Formats: sequence, C-alpha cells, structure tokens
Amino acid sequence: MEIISGELKEKLEKLGRALVDQRRVRIIVHPKERRAGYWFGGGNIARDGNGAMYLVGRYRNCGDSRLGTTAGERGMELAVYRTDDRGQSFQEVVSFAKKDLNTPGRDVLSIEGSCLLFTETGVRLFVSTEKTGKPYPAACSEFQKPGTGIWTIDLLKADTPEGLKTSPVETVLESEEPSHLHVKDPFVFRLAERSILLFANHPFSWASANTGYALLDQAHDALEVRSFDFLPRGSSWDVAISRVTSVLKVPRVGVFRRLPAMLLYFYDGGESLRRYDEHPEAVKRPRGYSCEELGGLAFGTEMGFPHVQRLSDHLPYFVSPWGSGSSRYTKILAAEEGLYAVWQQSQEDLSQPLVMNFLPREEIENILT
Repeated sequence: MEIISGELKEKLEKLGRALVDQRRVRIIVHPKERRAGYWFGGGNIARDGNGAMYLVGRYRNCGDSRLGTTAGERGMELAVYRTDDRGQSFQEVVSFAKKDLNTPGRDVLSIEGSCLLFTETGVRLFVSTEKTGKPYPAACSEFQKPGTGIWTIDLLKADTPEGLKTSPVETVLESEEPSHLHVKDPFVFRLAERSILLFANHPFSWASANTGYALLDQAHDALEVRSFDFLPRGSSWDVAISRVTSVLKVPRVGVFRRLPAMLLYFYDGGESLRRYDEHPEAVKRPRGYSCEELGGLAFGTEMGFPHVQRLSDHLPYFVSPWGSGSSRYTKILAAEEGLYAVWQQSQEDLSQPLVMNFLPREEIENILT
C-alpha cells in the first residue's frame, strides 16, 4: 500500500541525497592508519541541553574476524568528541579501551557501534561489544570460531560525558536465540512519547545482517524488544544486509506541512557478507558486503511505525566515489540551523574516516517545497 505519491518520494530521495552528498564533505575524524581495515565511526552525533554537539565512535584497526578477533586489534577504542563551533573542530572528551568496557566474567574482544543520548537526568551511552565468557547455545556451539565471543549491547550512565569513564557497565540486550544470536549497533530516536532503540542482529552463522527494535522505558534504563526483523532484507543490492543506522523526522515544511509526520530511514545494505569475484564481463559496480556496506533510504509515517517502505529498491543511493564504494553508518542530527550528517566513507587508500556534511535550513525548505 502506497503511503505517498511518487512526486513526494522524489522529494524525500532528493533530501537524502543532499544530506549524504559524497563530494560535499570534509573529514572530521581520521582512523589510526590510512589503509584498508582502518576506520572511525559507527556511533552517532548528538546535542546536549546547552547546545554543544558531541559525537561518539569507535576506532577500528585491521583484523580478520574469521580467525577470531584475538588475531588483530579490531574494534580497539571508543571515543567521545565535542565541538563548540558547529563541527568545525572537535576535541576528545573521553575514550575507552577494551578493558574499560569489561563486565564481570566477560572480557571485551572488540568494540562495535554505539549511541550517545542526552536526557533530562544526564547522559546515556549504549555500546555494543563482543565479549568472552558467553558461549554459543548448545544447538549451534560447533559454529563458534576459536577466539570469538557473542555480541551484546551495554549501557553506561552518568551526569556528563566525562563521567561515563567511571560508570558501571550494564548489559541491557543480549540473545540466546540462534536466529538472532548477536546484537549490536544501537541507535535511539524519539517517537511521540516513547524512545525507540534500533539495533542490528546476526544469526549464529553470520549469514545476514538485520534490524530489530525495542521500546525504552521513561528513564532510558530498560528496554523491551518488539522485533528482530524491523526492516526485512531487500531483494537485490541489500539482499544480505539491511541495517538501519539513523531516523530523521522530515521537517514540516513545504508540502510536508500538510501531510502526516514522516520518517526518513537511512540504512546500510549489501549483496553478501563476504566479497566475491565478479564475472569478467559483468557490470563493474560496488556490491556491498560486511565492513564495506553501501547506503539506502526507506520511509514511513510516525503514526504508522513500525511499517516501512523502501525508496532504494533496486540500487543503493549512497556510494563513495572512492575505494570500495562503501558509505555506511550514516547519522543525522536535526538542529535549528539545519541538518548535520556524518558517515564512514571509503577513500582511495581503502580507509574509512568519518566525514560530515551540513545542509542549511533554507536549502532543506527549497528541496521540500
């Protein structure tokens, strides 16, 4: 069932493409090294009650998960940065090594996606990590590779971002089900009077990447999982991976002022989990795979949540002009002056720094009017 007309879909697509404009960007955080397997990102950008902007992300160094994460540094550090000049410069506020995120009986092997959330009572940090001390369920135990663990999502709480460094680490989402054993990459957005936590999940075999969602309580401390398959995987370029990374409430301007409140979903997709060889006569194009995903768009209404429709049905919308083509972990921050977009973008050297683009309000109104 169609929610809106083709003309309005085109406006949503135009807004998305203007935000994640691959050439209208600048690098704001470099990875530790400029080569394949190194990046910074997977977090989000947020604003505190005083108007200061923060971003969180993890530094990833090269490592091969098929050999176990003990074979390389992989997700080695989580860092929080602050900017007081609307993203022109960033200063590190606090960082976490793997050992800082250990929980009793479970040591962190790798740090993955995270989300910084400012509330009336302080700041929350949701972070996903792979830890030892939790074996695969008996039904699929033989599939666990040596040196690997299970991905879970933890929560840290403090009055300020700096205070998170000494906060207890509490696991708030984990799974025992082989079909969605690994949970990671949390992201929180506000919907009416509730906060929604979106998260990626993988089966025990790591054969796909899916998106689930949970409801957070009013204190943002506890959650209730409602679905592990919020955005089903697609039929072509995103047949193996569909991971929602950000949700934008479409500004109520232009024709959208008269419509039900709309949501624009940014998601990562890929045709497979591993890179594969193309036929020599096939069309050469980025296909997207684990760690090198491409970007897409979907939409829905606030009242119709969790119903979602794809815009990028057959081909990705966001592809880096460099390297592998990867463009992933897009995060959007809505501010009075406009919209900020950050994402990981593949470079010629195959590294993935975090890049930023800003879309001023006047330009947004021109797109949507």
